[in-house]
Amino acid sequence: MSVPVLRTARLILREPRAQDLDAIAGFMSSPRATYVGGPMTRHESSRQMLSIFGHWQVRGYGYWTVEQRETGRIVGRTGIHFHDVEWPAPELGWQLFDGFEGMGYAYEAATAARKQAARMGLGPLISLIAPENAASRALAERLGARIEGETTVMGKNALIYRHPAGDA
Repeated sequence: MSVPVLRTARLILREPRAQDLDAIAGFMSSPRATYVGGPMTRHESSRQMLSIFGHWQVRGYGYWTVEQRETGRIVGRTGIHFHDVEWPAPELGWQLFDGFEGMGYAYEAATAARKQAARMGLGPLISLIAPENAASRALAERLGARIEGETTVMGKNALIYRHPAGDA
């Protein structure tokens, strides 16, 4: 499976790589990962990362690793995933690693991922967000997504944000 490389003004969205594990395990072991299945051990992070590789292989889409263009530092992940159980539709998600908040990286990366999803014929996408996750809710709204309903995912309540059709 070939993962498209996306470039924005400041970022490169590229395929996940085995050498990303240190950055991902660092994020997934922190309280920042609370809304994305964490905190978890390095072993659990490794297993989760392998599921991302598999998502690209099976679905033809998945999560990109997001790097700063200038430095190559990993700032987070973004992309589209869809699990048969509990997910009502393909979901646009984002994870911003510690130290990269407040710079607009999550918006820039998620916008690029959503545009690529539209080119791939996916959408309109959803984002499942915990009601108390104010930062992700604000980003979803900045992206133009609106609350469509509520659901339960992995035993937790989530708001269903629906993104605009296409790459709006």
